[in-house]
Amino acid sequence: MAKIPSYVLITAARNEARLIEQTIQSVVRQTIKPLKWVIVSDGSTDGTDEIVKRYAAQHPWIEFIRLPERAERHFGGKVGALNAGQSKLANLDYEVIGNLDADITFEGDYLEFLVSKFADDPKLGVTGTPYLEDNKEQDERFKSPDHVSGACQLFRRRCWEEIGGYPPVKTGGVDFIAVLAAQSKGWKTQRFEERNCFHHRNVGTEQHAEVFSRLLNLGRKDYLLGSHPGFEVFRCLLRMKSPPYVIGGCLMIVGYFWAMVRGLERSMPENLVKIRQGNQIQRLSQVFRHPLKNTHPRSAAQARP
Repeated sequence: MAKIPSYVLITAARNEARLIEQTIQSVVRQTIKPLKWVIVSDGSTDGTDEIVKRYAAQHPWIEFIRLPERAERHFGGKVGALNAGQSKLANLDYEVIGNLDADITFEGDYLEFLVSKFADDPKLGVTGTPYLEDNKEQDERFKSPDHVSGACQLFRRRCWEEIGGYPPVKTGGVDFIAVLAAQSKGWKTQRFEERNCFHHRNVGTEQHAEVFSRLLNLGRKDYLLGSHPGFEVFRCLLRMKSPPYVIGGCLMIVGYFWAMVRGLERSMPENLVKIRQGNQIQRLSQVFRHPLKNTHPRSAAQARP
């Protein structure tokens, strides 16, 4: 068997006191642990810092960093936090670098499974697995096999350096842009279905106005990230089958085409837009030729570690 590459992790956490301890425990019990895991508190005010400090005192490979509070919350700030974490890795000799969200859990061999894929395939640049969650809105079966979710993304170090890491895009989608950037550099990106992680989040706590605003913004974000109009309409039609029924998909369509009519500048570089839309058209053709089948081996409830 090929030697499993060494790896490091970075996590940006902002007010994750309710969930981050579960994530830390998932990493602590891994069969192969990271050389270092840098957890960056992005101005947390809810006790996140105290939880991370307690585990950092117990495990020398966990390092805690705190950044000052930010008045404005956006994804560009999260990238800044991740970059601060990466600066602590400069003197380490590692082959794989991973971005790990502060609200996921997974089984004990999860990271060993993912890191081993880099040893198996020298062309592999980015990898991950599907994620599950209660009342999940997005269907993993409709995503391309080369899409890797940002909940847990592992990069070959050389690939990460070639794409320059995550771009500081305020509107989000930085994980998705990174995957397409890797593809544009000739790297293979792949999601492995044999494993999954569980994404914990507040479910059912939003008011109607918040739900509607989020769905409008989701459509707008899809436009900014270069989604093809035909693919977006099909996606929104599928969304109508989930609560809030019908209106959810309608709001996404409105958000997308309103952004188009206004001529908003896309946050996705044009060369990556072409890659994304080509992938979407190919995926649509596959869907119409072969109706989607349920490929998840377990339900969300069964997937909880």
